Amino acid sequence: MTAFIDKLAAAWRANDSLLCVGLDPDLAKLPPHLRGQPDAIYRFCKDIIDATADVACCFKPQIAYFAALRAEDQLEAICGYLREKYPHLPIVLDAKRGDIGATAEQYAREAYERYGADAVTVNPYMGFDSVAPYLEWQERGVIVLCRTSNPGGSDLQFLQVDGRLLYQHVARLVAEKWNTNGQCGLVVGATFPKELEQVRAIVGDMPLLVPGVGAQGGDVQATVKAGRTANGVGMMINSSRAILYAGSDENFAQAARGVAVKTRDEINFCRNPI
Repeated sequence: MTAFIDKLAAAWRANDSLLCVGLDPDLAKLPPHLRGQPDAIYRFCKDIIDATADVACCFKPQIAYFAALRAEDQLEAICGYLREKYPHLPIVLDAKRGDIGATAEQYAREAYERYGADAVTVNPYMGFDSVAPYLEWQERGVIVLCRTSNPGGSDLQFLQVDGRLLYQHVARLVAEKWNTNGQCGLVVGATFPKELEQVRAIVGDMPLLVPGVGAQGGDVQATVKAGRTANGVGMMINSSRAILYAGSDENFAQAARGVAVKTRDEINFCRNPI
C-alpha cells in the first residue's frame, strides 16, 4: 500500500462514498455574482469543496480548465486549501500527461510538488518510459488511462494486441508489471460497463477512476455492478458538470451539494442494495 492508496481507502470508509467530485471551472458557467472577480475560480471551487467534502471520496481538478484561463495560481491555492482543510481527502490531478524522460520528470514535479497532488492521471501510449518518472514518487498515485469514456477511444483501445484488445493489454501491463509499488490505478469510463467489468477482472482490487456518470450519461447501477470490488469499494466515480453547475445563482453550492448527495446515495444503494 502507498500513502495515496491508504488515504483513498480511508476516505471510502470515512465518508461512505465512492463519489469523486471533478473541478472543471468554466467562466461562462459561473454564477453572475462571481464573474469578473479576480479570484472567481478559487471562490467557486472553494464553495463547491466545502459543500461536498463530506460526501466525496476525493476531488479531481482538471488542469486544462485552469491553465487555459491563466489560473494555475488559483489551482495551487485550491489544492493548498484542500490539503489544509480536508487533508483526509485525496487530490487527483487530472492532467493526462504522456511525455518521456526529463520532460515527464518535470510533469511529475509539477503534479506532486507544485500542486501537492496525491495522484495524477497519465497517458501510457508512449510506453513505460512515459510512466516511469511518476512511479519514482512511491507515496503518490499514478492513474493510467485504460478504457476512456469517449466513443473515439475505440479507435485505438480496441486494436488487437497478442489476442486481446489494447485496453485489456494496458490493464494487464499495469497490474502485472508497472504496479510494483502498489501505487497505480486505471481510468475506465462508466459509459462502457462491459469493459469496466473486464478490467476489474484483470486488475483485482486496483482502484479505478471512473468518469462518465452525470452529464456524460453513464448508468450508475451498471457502473457499480461492473466495477466494485468484493467489499463494495474500488472506484472513484467522477461527476463534474452535473454537480458544479446544478445551480446558477448565489445558492450554487447548495444546489451542487444536493446533486452530490443524490449521486452518492444512488451509488451506495447500488453497492449496498436493501
